[in-house]
Amino acid sequence: MNPIIKTINGPVVYAQNARNLKIREMVSVGNLKLIGEVISVEGDLATIQVYEDTSGLKVGEDIISTSMPLSVRLGPGLLGNMFDGIERPLKHIMDKHGAFIPSGIGFDNLDLEKEWDVKIKFKKGDKIRKADIYATIKETEVIEHRLMSSFDGEIIEAKEDGKYKLEDTILKVENDEGVYELKLYQYWPVRNPRPVKKALSLKNLLVTGQRVLDVFFPIAKGGTVAIPGGFGTGKTMLQHQLAQYSDVDIIVYIGCGERGNEMTQVLEEFPDLIDPNTGKDLMQRTILIANTSNMPVAAREASIYTGITIAEYYKDMGYDVALMADSTSRWAEALREISARLEEIPAEEGYPAYLASRLSKFYERAGYFENLNGTKGSVTLIGAVSPSGGDFSEPVTEATRRSVNVFLGLDRKLAYSRHYPAINWLTSYTNYLEKMQDYYKEHYNSDIISIRNKLMNVLISEEEVKSIMMLVGSDALSDEQKNILDVAALIRNGFLQQNAYNAVDKYVPVDKQIMMLDIIDKYNNLSEQALKDGISYKKIYNSDLLNEISQMKYNVENDKLEKLNQLGSKIENYFANLRG
Repeated sequence: MNPIIKTINGPVVYAQNARNLKIREMVSVGNLKLIGEVISVEGDLATIQVYEDTSGLKVGEDIISTSMPLSVRLGPGLLGNMFDGIERPLKHIMDKHGAFIPSGIGFDNLDLEKEWDVKIKFKKGDKIRKADIYATIKETEVIEHRLMSSFDGEIIEAKEDGKYKLEDTILKVENDEGVYELKLYQYWPVRNPRPVKKALSLKNLLVTGQRVLDVFFPIAKGGTVAIPGGFGTGKTMLQHQLAQYSDVDIIVYIGCGERGNEMTQVLEEFPDLIDPNTGKDLMQRTILIANTSNMPVAAREASIYTGITIAEYYKDMGYDVALMADSTSRWAEALREISARLEEIPAEEGYPAYLASRLSKFYERAGYFENLNGTKGSVTLIGAVSPSGGDFSEPVTEATRRSVNVFLGLDRKLAYSRHYPAINWLTSYTNYLEKMQDYYKEHYNSDIISIRNKLMNVLISEEEVKSIMMLVGSDALSDEQKNILDVAALIRNGFLQQNAYNAVDKYVPVDKQIMMLDIIDKYNNLSEQALKDGISYKKIYNSDLLNEISQMKYNVENDKLEKLNQLGSKIENYFANLRG
């Protein structure tokens, strides 16, 4: 006898006659055939989380088992597409059903009719192992899709190169357990990390073209990043910058519980953005997952698992992938709502007690890996957090802080003063400084991290000087303290602040970043030495020179870095003349 619906409580359905259902099994719920997942079984009763709107369900309707966990179909056609939280294609749904997503439309997430030009790497009689790349497809102009085997065994049948649809069998593999077909796709349960051969040390910089990140708070490829900030501090804008300029192969962008107008902006802007790494439009290497605030709450909870599974799939092909989750606070709110409906004992601020462990498991899927097929790839996880009122002590921010290695705290005062990215250098941190120090020495022959640390101390000293100035006034400051304020202003305005709408400043190559910080450091060292040699601050201070240093980010084109060398010489000559 099939399980039947006993009780309906929003997205949570209780079933009876459910003794044969399994935990995490995907089921079809009711006459509407809604997609659900079994989350608990107790005796003859089961609790099912439904990923669609449950309006119209009735008590007594059948629940059908699929005998598989909640899974996504992985294959060509993912790139350039936009899906909901359980990987259903939103454009296809709109074309077929209109502006609203109907219930019970199933899982036809990839185009089954499109023919792909397939290059097959195995022939009859060859041995094949799990994760071996058995065929390649030119998915977009910039990305080659690599189909990977799900089985070990011997090839007993193989097709020739040609055009095939997703459901066409490319290879047949035989092993001791039977004969299996390899098509142009595979399924993978979203809550299970994909296996790897070995986790590797993080040693490469995620180049973003954003100075505050590449030098002051560097991110390693395969690293974990949190971007907390209150409303209006620029979280989404920063993630857009990272999506466009990060030197990764694939971008997975998850709009998790965000407002519909924000996702509309993403849809409108992304197709027009040009990837600086390839010169092609950004969507050719981007996958969008949208689960807006008015969509089913359970699907929002699943969306980050859908996104990370897709990211791991491309990582297994040997690609570097960056996943942007905007925002994990909305995901946590979905978790809280479902937990309340399940009548679980709430913890701090009503969130479930397992909030921290769920966040930790998500971020643990990041890393740089040697894959089972011998390729190497990485998944970098960048999660935005939206604390109410900008309070970083609330549970989601605190739990995230414990799970990540880079914490980029956005500051409302900086944002309102038009300092972007509004990353507060006093509350932010990165744990990758030591590894990136080796990276900069190897790739740029620069000890820029040591300079960064020295100038960070200047910014810390600036706060102390400002506190003194509030008490005694600026006239009472010593020459050394006044000079600290000048140098700190150069760091803040000339380096950390960046203009996303300026053609020169929106993306800055790393070699220019190094030279810019070297110039600020040069001014700092020479002015400090001049003060020690008895030259007064009034003689040292030169507003034109300070302004020229501050404006070098606009006035020096990215391909004309010799101008920075000329500016460095000008600073040296200026201080030499003071002694002259």
